[in-house]
Amino acid sequence: MRRRKPTEGFLLCGLFFWTLLVHLISTCLAIQLEERMEIVRKVLKEVPLIDGHNDLPWNIRKFLKNQLREFRFGEDLRDITPWSTSAWSHTDLRRLKEGMVAAQFWSAYAPCSSQHLDAVQLTLEQIDLIRRLVNLYPQHMALVTTADGIEESHRSGKLASLIGIEGGHSIGTSLGVLRTFYQLGARYLTLTHTCNTPWADCCKVDEPGQVPHIGGLSHFGTLVVTEMNRLGMIVDLSHVSVPTMLDALATSKAPVIFSHSSAHAICNSSRNVPDHVLKRLSANGGLVMVAFYPHFVSCGEKATLKDVVAHINHIRDVAGVDHVGIGAGYDGVNLVPQGLEDVSRYPYLFAELLESEKWTEEDIAKLAGKNLIRVFKQVEQVRDQLEAQGMLPIDQSIPPEDILGRSYCRYSGPRT
Repeated sequence: MRRRKPTEGFLLCGLFFWTLLVHLISTCLAIQLEERMEIVRKVLKEVPLIDGHNDLPWNIRKFLKNQLREFRFGEDLRDITPWSTSAWSHTDLRRLKEGMVAAQFWSAYAPCSSQHLDAVQLTLEQIDLIRRLVNLYPQHMALVTTADGIEESHRSGKLASLIGIEGGHSIGTSLGVLRTFYQLGARYLTLTHTCNTPWADCCKVDEPGQVPHIGGLSHFGTLVVTEMNRLGMIVDLSHVSVPTMLDALATSKAPVIFSHSSAHAICNSSRNVPDHVLKRLSANGGLVMVAFYPHFVSCGEKATLKDVVAHINHIRDVAGVDHVGIGAGYDGVNLVPQGLEDVSRYPYLFAELLESEKWTEEDIAKLAGKNLIRVFKQVEQVRDQLEAQGMLPIDQSIPPEDILGRSYCRYSGPRT
């Protein structure tokens, strides 16, 4: 029998202890993660987790032409085509429950190519789709239009479903259409998408070589914001240019939100929020709901959960813990960060934050939903104050010169 050399014995012994050490460290980390996950679950049972933006309704239009009889939302869509083969699909009721999501703003979106054409009709159809989807699952979902309604749905164990309109072109330059959307349940309007409206500049004008159309909000654009304040509709500044952000902040009497944006200082995408705007947002009382799309997070095609944490921490550092939330943008992106693959993964994000002594349970509660509920309630308070002051609906129309050459789909007869 061959005797091992002493050095071989030392190597084998060292390898054994190294393997044991790695196992012990891994076990310890797993225990720590599970402990943090338990804290997260406790917090999210007490406080509703609210996501500011999900594009599932547009995917239903894209894949199923809005025909809900073919949509099996209560099942795992990862096992059902076309969802199972699409990089754009991240949402179903099972995974929402697993992710402990209590409230979701569903996007009623019409593409920029519909501006001055059928944007209003498309948006109405998407609102109708969201309402029909909720009605199909009354045991699991509830249509919600108030801050109190979010908390009530959370207590009853139902997913509070809210409607957000993504793009000011959807109102067809009409305050009457804006009011109608509100009556149908829409509770925020994103002032632009990736196209200018006749009354507001989008983020594209901030990119190198681009020329602003207006330089922010036009006078009619300020009326849109003012009417939203009167209605109690949240002003959403995702997708808008920096001058539009500043004009809206100067105009709005209520807090505003960014429903799905991140920090410009970390990733200099025109879709993100610069620090000087974050400081103004803090004074306004609003919040940034952090998006997960890698191009907004890492300025590339790959990102991780830790990259998203960096954006949350930066916004907290600049604006304060009361001014940050979550607006992932699932089902509207074809790339997601590692560790945040779908709507089931939110608890892991909060658990990662709790690894730092900087974050307390109360801080996590604010990020998850308390901040958005506060903003929503303040928007409702401003509405009530303006009503008490006797403010009437704004009955002004957009100046004809603002839409000159783009009114080919408008009735040319008498207008108010």
